[in-house]
Amino acid sequence: MEGCRLLAVELTSSNTRPVVKEFQSVELSCIIKSTVTPDPRIEWKKIRDGETSYVFFDNKMQGDFATRAEILSRTSLVIKNTTRMDTATYRCEVAAPSDTKTIDEINIQLTVQVKPMTPRCSVPKAVPVGKSASLHCHENEGFPKSTYSWYRNSEPLPADSKSSTKSHNSSYTLNPATGTLVFHAVHKGDTGRYYCIATNEAGFAKCEEQEMEVYDLNIGGIIGGVLVVLAVLVLITLGICCAYRRGYFANGKESGESYKTPAKPDGVNYIRTDDEVTTNDLHLPSLSGEEEGGQRTRRS
Repeated sequence: MEGCRLLAVELTSSNTRPVVKEFQSVELSCIIKSTVTPDPRIEWKKIRDGETSYVFFDNKMQGDFATRAEILSRTSLVIKNTTRMDTATYRCEVAAPSDTKTIDEINIQLTVQVKPMTPRCSVPKAVPVGKSASLHCHENEGFPKSTYSWYRNSEPLPADSKSSTKSHNSSYTLNPATGTLVFHAVHKGDTGRYYCIATNEAGFAKCEEQEMEVYDLNIGGIIGGVLVVLAVLVLITLGICCAYRRGYFANGKESGESYKTPAKPDGVNYIRTDDEVTTNDLHLPSLSGEEEGGQRTRRS
């Protein structure tokens, strides 16, 4: 059994899960533990998001690895100037035709840690006493995901507001995973300059300080203003009612005198037109013969 085992190519590694910070170099260890083939064939492949591509094939580096990777100690792979895109599974494959077991392989899981970028922070400028306030901090470039901490006037805010004598009067909730800081009811002591720091294994980054002011809500002034407005509305209403009563808003047709036909002075006879004669005759009762004769006499 021992002789059979020695005839099989076998691989091992000093570290199957290396971790490196972005832009640094890393060695992916692949060691031939046993083989009788004097010159075995070495290949490296990269597996990312379900896709497989060659890194080292036919004794040559492939793709962008040609300028920043090399083979070390016959089989190990060294990657220089690593980037976040290098995070993947790398497979070392060795073919040994002279061995009973001619092929062996080993997988190396590489993680490239990326420093957080400057987080985006949102801080309300002014909040009245007793109201709630939400502060937000987030960045999505760091890997692994960042955790967040908040500072007020350069002093860190503890996750538990009651755990510090400087913040025991404050009532807030801090979520380090999301970067959200919520004050349930602010008071004057919460006034200050706030900033947030995003941190992961690769480093940290902070946003610019932003001022949050907590001000007293002037209840007396608000009530006084409402009363003034109500008083003005009452005066306007009374003025309109008085104006109506005095006739300032009466219709011109109603207040003006209606046109009437001038009265006929005594002793003056008017000559009526044919239209007037016709119209009046339609409405006046018929005259007796005696009255009609009298009118004719007066006309003569």
